[in-house]
Amino acid sequence: MNPYFTAIESLMKEVSHEEQVSIEKVAVEIAQRLSRGGIIQLFGCGHSHLIAEESYFRAGGLAPVQPIYIEPLMLHVGATKASANEKDPTFMQTFENQLDFRPDDTVIVISTSGRNPVPIDVADIARKHGAYTVSIQSLHYNASSQPSKHPSGKRLEDAVDAVLDTHVPLGDGLLQSGELAYAPASSIIGNMLLHATFSHVIELMIENGQEPPIFKSSNLDGSTAYNERMIATYANRIRF
Repeated sequence: MNPYFTAIESLMKEVSHEEQVSIEKVAVEIAQRLSRGGIIQLFGCGHSHLIAEESYFRAGGLAPVQPIYIEPLMLHVGATKASANEKDPTFMQTFENQLDFRPDDTVIVISTSGRNPVPIDVADIARKHGAYTVSIQSLHYNASSQPSKHPSGKRLEDAVDAVLDTHVPLGDGLLQSGELAYAPASSIIGNMLLHATFSHVIELMIENGQEPPIFKSSNLDGSTAYNERMIATYANRIRF
């Protein structure tokens, strides 16, 4: 078997076993907040933003999902600039007024290292507004190995209500050649945790007798009217 398949399969099994309790806890809280009219907002910088977009307007996925778009933190406007902005302790001031966090919302902040100022600031602001905050990060990065770059000294795990740990090794590479690590895993594991959690949210809502707000594939006949109903329900909060 290709060595990447072997390594990623092993990591997926580890995460599935170790994170089951956290997934359950997070899913219960999200389901309760969705039932009260909240939405799920996702934030990430650079490649982490790709995970934030993954579950948005997704066939088979939850409808009330909104990625937070801050273009100077996204890859398409310049990867090196986005990386520098994420590490700037004053950058939050340039977009804080664009954020709309409400008490029944869930805010998921994705940052593999959990050490850069901007994701920590977003989590802080979300909690200040009463939102439920969750991080997707690797706890192999910690205060001892990779101390915070935030002026307060705290890391992302200190700024959220719950952590979904990707267990990704330092440097993100699953394979090794001498001192060179390669074959990144954070995007695959981050998306796996996200979809596992959201799938459980849907299951909990069904168990509670609620209709879960799920998008159908627009490529299936008869889905248009259903999806338009989902869009109309959340159009006041989400940019479809």
